[in-house]
Amino acid sequence: MKLNLIQIYECLCDETRLRILNLLSATPLCVSHLQQILDMPQVKISKHLNYMKERKMVQAVRCDNWMLYSLADSSSQELESNLKCLQDCIQEYPVFKKDLENLAAHKKEIERVKEKAGGKK
Repeated sequence: MKLNLIQIYECLCDETRLRILNLLSATPLCVSHLQQILDMPQVKISKHLNYMKERKMVQAVRCDNWMLYSLADSSSQELESNLKCLQDCIQEYPVFKKDLENLAAHKKEIERVKEKAGGKK
């Protein structure tokens, strides 16, 4: 399924999904990491990840008890362009900067999970 522009913008019109995509642009993460970084309930994070997974914006790999989420390998040029725009725009929004700081604080645990996943993504 190739993403069309409408599907991309439907995904990007939500702040939580933008925050998740911004974090996944930096590194693959599991729901528990996103939950800690974004300070949101697991149900909300999972709902947004499933929404984006159904639209082929993110993908997941099972790692023991975790699902490790990353940006989709087969993303469209339209999505790539919009993600680059997001990276340019986040400098103006403190919430994105705070998310990246929180990501850095969880780096050791994230690396441990990724190592268990066999270095995938």
